[in-house]
Amino acid sequence: MNPTAQSTASARRVVFPFTAIVGQEEMKLALLLNVIDPKIGGVMIMGDRGTGKSTTIRALADLLPEIPVVANDPFNSDPSDPDLMSDEVRQKLQQGEEIPIAHKKVQMVDLPLGATEDRVCGTIDIEKALSEGVKAFEPGLLAKANRGILYVDEVNLLDDHLVDVLLDSAASGWNTVEREGISIRHPARFVLVGSGNPEEGELRPQLLDRFGMHAEIHTVKEPALRVQIVEQRSEFDQNPLEFTEKYKPQQEALQEQIVNAQELLPKVNLDYDMRVKISEICSELDVDGLRGDIVSNRAAIALTALEGRIEVTVDDIRRVITLCLRHRLRKDPLESIDSGYKVEKAFSRVFGVELSEDNAAQKNSTGQVKTGIR
Repeated sequence: MNPTAQSTASARRVVFPFTAIVGQEEMKLALLLNVIDPKIGGVMIMGDRGTGKSTTIRALADLLPEIPVVANDPFNSDPSDPDLMSDEVRQKLQQGEEIPIAHKKVQMVDLPLGATEDRVCGTIDIEKALSEGVKAFEPGLLAKANRGILYVDEVNLLDDHLVDVLLDSAASGWNTVEREGISIRHPARFVLVGSGNPEEGELRPQLLDRFGMHAEIHTVKEPALRVQIVEQRSEFDQNPLEFTEKYKPQQEALQEQIVNAQELLPKVNLDYDMRVKISEICSELDVDGLRGDIVSNRAAIALTALEGRIEVTVDDIRRVITLCLRHRLRKDPLESIDSGYKVEKAFSRVFGVELSEDNAAQKNSTGQVKTGIR
């Protein structure tokens, strides 16, 4: 590594590489699919404490390529997509003004548990608006998270009203702040990632349903694997730059794979018969609404794009459908979330395939599904 590159790397906070994370394939796959297609609707990650939830999400944000933004814009506006730019930028474009463009890393915004609605949504300075006649808006966390990742740790402890606000913004892609007759809106399209520990309480089924996918993670039981994870962490802590340099080729390869998948996404075809069967599974499982159908379709297409193909297979659907449906089966708030057995049973009946013994055994022992991602 040359001295300039080293000083640049050390100036930036070194993050544990995504490709170095061992196990937790279910969580990694769900996060990657949401980055490829943010319209999947985010991920809820439920699992034991100390299983690397925060580490994995920070690693993902660090892995993603830089994005073009309008320079000095508080909303990370996209210079070319009207849905991802503020009204002010859109007006400038319509008037034919030159828009300065910069490149920046994808933002990962941490939402603190004690955050107020003003801190999340932003505030309007009424005095300034009345005295100077301008819309004085102080952007909040949703503005900062536009085109990035919004991470809420312990989402099950967050005030229900705030969770509603986050989910509404994530679904519509816009945040509107109204006060004393003054209204301001800005783009807020982000990948919403929530994590929590089931021991501290579940989310209400109505809120759970709004998350696109639900990943379960468990503490690794295998001693050899535990030792490998501990050794890796120790190696990273002792010399972060050297450790990240070692994983640079894998990081660059995965980054390229994500970029290619985003470009390939519109070309992927999901056969009509398969779409009917996905809806048949949702119907058989008595899933409320159509979110389950939509997310399962989107996730299968994103997985196909991730692997560089344009035709969705039955296996692609099998690998994502549990992640998309398991949290939509609860009718009673006191009932716990199904680990995936009901979904798999319905899948094998509708598609007429038997789940391999290897898959069933792996599912039972680790709660993980093979993803094919290295």
